[in-house]
Amino acid sequence: MSLAVEIIPCLEDNYAYLITAKDLTAVIDPPEAESIMAALKGRHLTHILNTHHHHDHSGGNLSLKEQYGACIVGPQSDWARIPGITDGATEAQGWQFGPYAMTVLEVPGHTRGAVAYALGGAVFTGDTLFSLGCGRLFEGTPEMMVASLKKIASLPDHTAVYPGHEYTLTNARFALSLESGNAALQARAEEVAQLRKAGKPAIPSTIGQEKATNPFLRTHSAEIRKSLGLEGADDVTVFAEIRRRKDAF
Repeated sequence: MSLAVEIIPCLEDNYAYLITAKDLTAVIDPPEAESIMAALKGRHLTHILNTHHHHDHSGGNLSLKEQYGACIVGPQSDWARIPGITDGATEAQGWQFGPYAMTVLEVPGHTRGAVAYALGGAVFTGDTLFSLGCGRLFEGTPEMMVASLKKIASLPDHTAVYPGHEYTLTNARFALSLESGNAALQARAEEVAQLRKAGKPAIPSTIGQEKATNPFLRTHSAEIRKSLGLEGADDVTVFAEIRRRKDAF
């Protein structure tokens, strides 16, 4: 069963998402209330889902909860930092959204309590996996993030990827600096440039696309390893160096 997803641009480069199932409507990662309320167009918001605690993903929680009485779902392991949380989500238990059995992936790295939500052929990755990139390691380690990215990458290749930010154009430039000979990456970079030039989102991508083009999922690439001078290194060492270079890009 495919899921209808409505993209809501927020702030400078954030994305929130509206999803609907029967009489339920949820927003994922609302940084503010105003843009979400405008997008609802009279629909009643029943749920708010947060991937992590950062204000630019949860800043709209309390206002939206006050307006609609919505339940707030967030990572159980980070309960204390999710504004207004009413329901803790865990990987072991998952979560049910109408007819959709939601898979909750615990993906620490960007923050200690980050989660991703997968349902209906889509995954909402917050600031863990971006299109052609990944989040900074504010609270986790390279080992944590490598494990978390592998968990997301294990989803079916056709799964649509909805990240928390529109960083795709800059991410494409960085990815090409490491793996310019990757034909799939070249094509994706051109597609992204055209979409952004037209003022359109460069998302969703798919898990399959990300595995073929995203340097943070391609620590095995001989070209990337040669670019880094790390031909014989382990995946975590390669990842950490990619992340270090991206931080300075």
